[in-house]
Amino acid sequence: MAEQHRFGNIVTPITCHAWNKDRTQIAMSPNNNEVHIYKRTGLDWKLLDVLNQHDLRVMGIDWAPNTNRIVTCAVDRNAYVWTQGEDMKWKPTLVLLRINRAATCVKWSPNENKFAVGSGARLISVCYFESENDWWVSKHIKKPIRSTITAIDWHPNNILLVAGSADFKVRVFSAYIKDIEKTPDATAWGSKMSLGNLMAEFPNSPCGGGWVHSVSFSPDGNKVCWVAHDSTINIADATNGNVTYKLRTEFLPFLSCTWITGNSIIAAGHSCIPILYTLSSNGQLVFNAKLDTSLKKEIGGISAMRKFQSLDKQARTESNDTNLDSIHQNAITSVVLYSGTKENTTKFSTSGLDGQMVIWDLVSLEKSMQGLKIA
Repeated sequence: MAEQHRFGNIVTPITCHAWNKDRTQIAMSPNNNEVHIYKRTGLDWKLLDVLNQHDLRVMGIDWAPNTNRIVTCAVDRNAYVWTQGEDMKWKPTLVLLRINRAATCVKWSPNENKFAVGSGARLISVCYFESENDWWVSKHIKKPIRSTITAIDWHPNNILLVAGSADFKVRVFSAYIKDIEKTPDATAWGSKMSLGNLMAEFPNSPCGGGWVHSVSFSPDGNKVCWVAHDSTINIADATNGNVTYKLRTEFLPFLSCTWITGNSIIAAGHSCIPILYTLSSNGQLVFNAKLDTSLKKEIGGISAMRKFQSLDKQARTESNDTNLDSIHQNAITSVVLYSGTKENTTKFSTSGLDGQMVIWDLVSLEKSMQGLKIA
């Protein structure tokens, strides 16, 4: 149901991670200025390369499956595109981001001909390769962003971009680059596709409601999901007059979310467990299930009940047991699709502050958990 993996003997938080096309290699950042490339050999992981061009903490990694290029961004205000040479070593190319604050998130477009970088400079850099000068350049989306961009995701049409920010807003922009793309067709979000055009804007709530942690376009691109620091999960539907649906949850704030089918969403964060939400027939979000059903294992042959009885007889309290009833022992920082697409995901992976990366098998979870149905 869930495969647990650690990298090295020292427990260090994993800030973000990304997979190569065949899922045999993973790029992850151990909460510093480096990106580590590991290759899977059976149940073990072999360190292949360390990408250490950044000066400060890496905030985002994305691995393009078809072109086999890695893009990274960091607090040092830089982004690099890494290409693999004949010697199998990764070589960086600097991207001209033109920002004066930290780069916070990065994502390749579906066609892999451009990528977007969010930053603390209250703007989004849409980057593309300029063959004449043999470098990566950027164009900026600025208005009406009022704070740090915290999350981005691409529409399936390779043109639209959704961004969440610390000003409590989610916005859909056009990221059309006329130098490298043909004129795009109209979508449910609108028809005006010039670069930076604001297609839609959604406040997280009328009273603010917390900064946005993660955003995700639906498989067909007609809906947007986001999670915010007020422990909510939200949906906006472009086919229904941009109406929004908000669900206030009982959990701690989510840090990452993604669609796994046209009607189901995985969200995870400070509660340390991935949670499944489903769209009902009337478009409302409903809680489906906690996907981590782990229980604490018996320690030294003593069950939890017997341990409690023993403590009760001795009239003392136990204060040194800090293990959680979950696989992850600290906040989950990222959720990434492992197998399948947003339309039909069969596996996804999570990484967190506990230094673990876990691969979750939705097919086996659906069979083993009574009442679980992924629509």
